[in-house]
Amino acid sequence: MSAPPRFEALEVPVAADEYAESDASVVRRSLEDPDAFSALFDRYADDIHRYAARRLGTEAADDLMAETFVIAFQQRRRYDLSRPQARPWLYGIVTNLVGGHRRAEARRLRALSRAASTAPGERGGDGEPLADRVAARVSAEGVRAELAGALAALPARYRDVLLVVAWGDLDYAEAAEALGVPVGTVRSRLHRARKKLREALGGSDPTRPHDDHEEPGHG
Repeated sequence: MSAPPRFEALEVPVAADEYAESDASVVRRSLEDPDAFSALFDRYADDIHRYAARRLGTEAADDLMAETFVIAFQQRRRYDLSRPQARPWLYGIVTNLVGGHRRAEARRLRALSRAASTAPGERGGDGEPLADRVAARVSAEGVRAELAGALAALPARYRDVLLVVAWGDLDYAEAAEALGVPVGTVRSRLHRARKKLREALGGSDPTRPHDDHEEPGHG
């Protein structure tokens, strides 16, 4: 009888993330091993923090990020394991948390918008040029003054859709999942939000990628 065939490993390069565990698998595993959930924190904490900081400032972002993952952990048994990516779920949680600070967000955006128009020579109570302090904060948080004013004027439901797409980098389907609305509603609200931004900013829309060919939605 001939010897069984021998199989030798081939030197074939493999992408680093080819065998990466899906988010759904992490959640499933965490049901038996709670410590496993930390993998989702490692993957997404920086993104969630960045998004929260752009919406409510860096000080609030620390608490919002932590609360997002606490809620996600507590609700992990309700996660739809048929969805391999948890990003929309996490962005939905943090956006809901931001929703509890609507007035603070609007005040912050209006303050950023007003402060940038302060004359460079005007000084605050501590002797430091007020415009310099504000400009540094605006630059650090990546919010243009004109855009901040326009965002403050948007209805909250439009602002949520716009920013979860523009700053959360979600596509329409992911945004719909995150916000719990139909894709058509995402398209409609996004179209209206961007129309209002263009009207406020003289035809420009800094939130829109050059290759994003938006189609108006209905409903």
